Parts: sequence; C-alpha cells; structure tokens
Amino acid sequence: MTKQAVTETIRICKDRNVLKQYLSNKDVEVVTIMMSLFDDEQIMRTYTKDIEKETERKSAERMIKDGELSLEKIACYVPALSMEELKGIEAEVMQLA
Repeated sequence: MTKQAVTETIRICKDRNVLKQYLSNKDVEVVTIMMSLFDDEQIMRTYTKDIEKETERKSAERMIKDGELSLEKIACYVPALSMEELKGIEAEVMQLA
C-alpha cells in the first residue's frame, strides 16, 4: 500500500460520504496512521518469512547431516530453499564434519 493508495481511498470515502466530515478534518493524520499500520504489517510479514526460512534451513541442515536423502529429495521437502542454497548448506555441514 502506498501513500497514493491511502489518499485515493480517503478521497473515495469522502465522495461516498463515509466519514466525510472526519476525513476532511483529519485526512493528514489518517494517512499517517494508515502508512504506519502498513509499515508495521510489512515488517511483521518480513519477520515471519525470515523465521520460516530459518526453520526450513535448519530442517534441511538436519536432513543433510543425517545423510540418508539426496539434495534433490531434500528439495522436495523444503521447497522454499533453492538447490543452490541446499548446496551451500551441504558445503557448510561438510566443513563442520
């Protein structure tokens, strides 16, 4: 969501007489609040994706250490990781062994 989208939404609400008086008096504050909420939501989405990626990375690392599955098979179980990422994890695991 961009500032332009928020501003356009406020304009539409005013045109449809939805909170028209409030939005006319407080439109700058509403834009600021909406942009802040969007920023917070975006931060949470990014954080959640980072956590999920780390969890999948650790799962792949355990599977590689176990040594029973090929990287191709591991890629089926952790599709969020590319084959290049899996090869990198494998290299790290082999260095630690």
